[in-house]
Amino acid sequence: MVSSLRKRFFPTYKKRFPDHLQLRFLKQLFRLLTNGYTLIQALEIIQWDKQLAHTATNITSYLKQGLPIDQAFANVGFHPTITAYLYFVRTHGDLEQSISNCLTMFKNRLESTKKFQQMIRYPIILMVIFSFLLIVIKQSVLPSFMELYAAHPEASSMIFLSVQVINICITIFMCLIGLTVLFFVIWQVYKKYVPIHQQIKFYHSIPIYRTFISLQTSYHFAVHLSSLLKTGMPIKDILKTMSQQKKLPIIAYYASLMTSQLTQGYYVSSLLEQLPLIKKQLAYIFQKNTDMNALEKDLSIYTELVLEDTHNRIMKLITLIQPIFFLFIASFIVFIYLTLMWPMFQLIKTI
Repeated sequence: MVSSLRKRFFPTYKKRFPDHLQLRFLKQLFRLLTNGYTLIQALEIIQWDKQLAHTATNITSYLKQGLPIDQAFANVGFHPTITAYLYFVRTHGDLEQSISNCLTMFKNRLESTKKFQQMIRYPIILMVIFSFLLIVIKQSVLPSFMELYAAHPEASSMIFLSVQVINICITIFMCLIGLTVLFFVIWQVYKKYVPIHQQIKFYHSIPIYRTFISLQTSYHFAVHLSSLLKTGMPIKDILKTMSQQKKLPIIAYYASLMTSQLTQGYYVSSLLEQLPLIKKQLAYIFQKNTDMNALEKDLSIYTELVLEDTHNRIMKLITLIQPIFFLFIASFIVFIYLTLMWPMFQLIKTI
């Protein structure tokens, strides 16, 4: 009983294969597959790399036990978006193309993450130092100012108001930081217990994040749909297959909704227009294409455009983080300085 409660409310996480090694593994695997090696042969060659040998050996073992490739990669700690791509290999069988797609996606992801870490490093250090200074000001400097002006009744009321304003601002600032970190941690741990439709509503209510998750969802939807169209499957069967995977819950939820509504006579284009985290261009692509080959081609081009657009947007946002943050810190410092100095200027005028 105790152990089951612990697993539910304090879940443990399996150690993940390092991201840079995942990228190297995918590059080597793709190179070997494009040169005509089978999957098992490619994994055996990858075992020559000491850092990848253990992972390649485990994947080979899982495959020989009969596990599908996506489950084998998931068991050794690959990222869920990678295993989501590999899940659809069960249906279309095009392993080389799936590896190519997730290699491009994961490479862009790591580049964006690395750039973000480089840009956010100094703001975080500055935030820690600034938070420490705010605590010192609140606990030491402000009481000293109160004592200094206590002998001047004409300035005491004004300095008291200034100190109160600074106290309130510092408290709000510290609380916002604490609540943001606390909410992020709680959300990451317990979001699996929140129904997916409520998660979608929450994501859609966040202005900037809404844009990026819409691009991401549209990209995943289009790239997997495009790969499955190559098999000649009808749209309804494709959506049913997409609804059965577990790594991309939003895609699975949307595919399940569309599957049930298609049986009621709705068109795919009209259904896509009603989904809040799907870009309207996808509905237009379905609306203008009735031929499956043309649809598959347009979806492939669309995925490339969305991937490039997402990468450019992320890079632009990252470059804005530092100046915005520094401007905020500078404004707050100037505000504290002026709030403390204003009573002094007023007192000098009375002398």
